[in-house]
Formats: sequence, C-alpha cells, structure tokens
Amino acid sequence: MAMQTTNDPSAAGLRLPISRRIFAVEGMAILAVFALLIGIFMITAPQTFLGYRIYMTFLANVPPPMILALGLTFVVVAGEMDLSFPSIVAFSSYVFAILFKNYELTWLAFGAALLVGVILGFINGVIVTQLGIPSMITTLATLFLYGGLVTIVSGGLTIAIPSVTDTGIHAFFAGRIGVLPVQALWAVGVAVLLWFILNRHRFGENVLFIGDNARVAHVVGIRVDREKLKIFTLMGLLSAFAGVLLTLETTTYFSSQGMGYLLIVVASVFIGGTSIFGGSGTIVGTVIGALIVAIIEAGLVASGVQGFWTRLLIGVVFLVSVTLNTALEDPDRVPLFKRIRLRMKR
Repeated sequence: MAMQTTNDPSAAGLRLPISRRIFAVEGMAILAVFALLIGIFMITAPQTFLGYRIYMTFLANVPPPMILALGLTFVVVAGEMDLSFPSIVAFSSYVFAILFKNYELTWLAFGAALLVGVILGFINGVIVTQLGIPSMITTLATLFLYGGLVTIVSGGLTIAIPSVTDTGIHAFFAGRIGVLPVQALWAVGVAVLLWFILNRHRFGENVLFIGDNARVAHVVGIRVDREKLKIFTLMGLLSAFAGVLLTLETTTYFSSQGMGYLLIVVASVFIGGTSIFGGSGTIVGTVIGALIVAIIEAGLVASGVQGFWTRLLIGVVFLVSVTLNTALEDPDRVPLFKRIRLRMKR
C-alpha cells in the first residue's frame, strides 16, 4: 500500500529548519539587518545609542518619510512608480500653512490639505490610465509641474506658523505622550491599516494581482484602470498627510519641502523587500527599511564618520538588498546566481 502524502503547507513548514522558519516571517530578514546596525552603532557610539533620546528623535523625524514609503509600496507592488510625492507634500503643506496663517483655520485647513493631495494623486492616475503614459514619466513630469506651481503660488516664500503649537490639532498630530512623539503612533496606525488592506482586503489582492500580471488581472475581471486610479489617489492622500505632519512638527512651510524625501523614500521601499518587478511587497519591510535609512545617517555622524559617507552606505545597502530580494524571488533573474546554480548542479 502506497504511503499517503500531504500537501498541507503548515506541515511542510514544520519540517523546515527553525532558522528558515524564522526568516520566512514577513520582514524578519530586514529586521535582522536593522538589529545588526543598532548593535554596531551601540559599539561605535555608545554615548548616543545606549540612551533613549536618539530613539525619540527617530520617532519624531521618521513618520513623514515612512508614511510616504508605505504609500509608495502600494504603487510599486502594482508595477508602477510615483516620483511626484515630494511636490504633493509641498503643495499640501502650503495649503495648510497659508489657511492657518491667514484665516486661523486648523481642522478645515487639514481637510483642505488632504483634499489637495487627493486631487493631485487622482490627476496622476488619470494621466497614467487614460493617456497611457508610463507612470514614471507621468509622475516625473508632475513632480516639476506641481512643484513649480506651488512655488509660483507661494512666491517661493517660507511661511512660519509657530502659534500652531498652541492648537489642538498640533497636540493631536505632533504632540508628545511623555517623551513619545504622537506622530510615531500615527505612522504605526497607518502601517497597520495598510498591512490589513494589502494582505486581507480585496483591494490589496487586486493590487498584487495587477503587479504580477496586469493582462491576466484584466481577463479575470479586475478593473485594472480603476484600481490604479485608486492607488495613485491613495498615494496623493498619504503624501498630503505626511506634508501636514511635517509642517506641524517643524511649524514651517518652505517651497522645497519634501524634496529631500525622494531618494530616501524610494530606498526605504526597496530595502524593505518590495519587488522592483511588482506583484509582491511587504509593509513590515517598508517600515523597517525607513528606520534603516534614518538610522544610518545618525549612526555614522554619532560614530565620528563624515556625513558624506551616508549616501554611499545607503547606496550599498540599497544595492545589496535589491539584489538579494531579487535572487530570493527568482534566482534566474540574476545572471550571476543563475550561473552559480548551474555549476552546482553539474
């Protein structure tokens, strides 16, 4: 009598070595990299990294780029790209700041800023889906378009709103609970919500399907253009939210606000393990990727290394992460790994 076999994945998982089972958990591999960096900086700069203040500084500064990276994760998973978010950050920040400064509006200013982000993201989606222009080209164009427009409207001037610290909206979005920045809680909340949407909601399932193969997704009944429109609109909304958080934290608007986030946000997404080919992504990985990018600069400076090494190290981490993630997904896409596998089989 033939022995009965099982296709139960949980049973198969139990037969895996414990190390492989641990690293099969979402984000665990990149978390190990983050822990390694923390350990290194604790050794090289103990006076900084063995205290709590540096971590509170992280939690105050990381939320805006982390929220942007979470939104961009959805875009990349769908096989698209959005480069316009820095200008949406600036535009939404301007709307909030000018409405508060001139009319003393708080919650209405917040709503107006979010609405601007939604509209600009929706425009991106319309151009991509209805004109058929590739998203990278579209959003590169709107990066300059939106950025130039807000510079013209604002006259390139900086708007300081220090009195916003006395309002309820500042306490709600940028206050402190003891030493813990409230913005960190908002970033975690956004991450949890988006994790459930990507992994447990039909919209997330559609996004993954579109990124894997948009033509097949269309054949099985997914309205690809409509879903992509939602993705870019979501990115616009999150960009606006990040812009308001940044403005509330710094109590200042300036025309180039958000531009410094472009490279670090893109790096956070890919360092976190989201596939550059679309079809797969990880919210947990993006969160940790954003923390890694933030900690590298502070760690190098605290360790006495000159600041210009920061981009070099981020570039190395970026390249290694993308290569390893690609190799783990499909080794045949990396010629070097493919040759190594072929030689090992001989």
